[in-house]
Amino acid sequence: MRTGRPREFDVEKALDRALKLFWRKGYEGASLSDLTKAMGINRPSLYAAFGNKEALFKKAIDRYVEGPGAFLREAMQQPTAKAVVEHVFRGTIELVTDSRNPHGCLMVQGALACGDTADCVRREMAKRRDASVTALCERFERAVADADLPSNCNPADLARFVATVMHGIAVQAASGATRDELERAAKIALRAWPA
Repeated sequence: MRTGRPREFDVEKALDRALKLFWRKGYEGASLSDLTKAMGINRPSLYAAFGNKEALFKKAIDRYVEGPGAFLREAMQQPTAKAVVEHVFRGTIELVTDSRNPHGCLMVQGALACGDTADCVRREMAKRRDASVTALCERFERAVADADLPSNCNPADLARFVATVMHGIAVQAASGATRDELERAAKIALRAWPA
């Protein structure tokens, strides 16, 4: 049985390079030529290993969520709701200001504004951002049930507030805000925490 020619490139490294390019340029800004050059492969190899550009982008997003964005999942394990939020803000600031990463957040900037042909990618990103809000809401509902948050607290509103600040931090970092500036902004946001 013929098995085909073995791949002559490291799929994991190629995916990491695609992730960085999408992070820097966004979905539509990263052309196939940009991607193949950054990944060190040709188009047939890209299609054979990853499918089309949209499939590659989704794999890059999965990698982002499991790698650089894993702090969000880790935050949900914190012992108090306030510690969750502190972890989220700290993780966001570290991610978006790390000199090894493009500034900003791939989940926020990767496909915010897309043409009609990429609308499915834009919707997928919105769905993933909404999943973060849902996870925060569920965590805050648990905190209300455990009396860690006041009973009159609205978990959905609080989750939306945290996501808004988190995404705002990413946008500010992409615009050049420093880590120190973002940390001060996060401290101000935490002053609004329900007592």
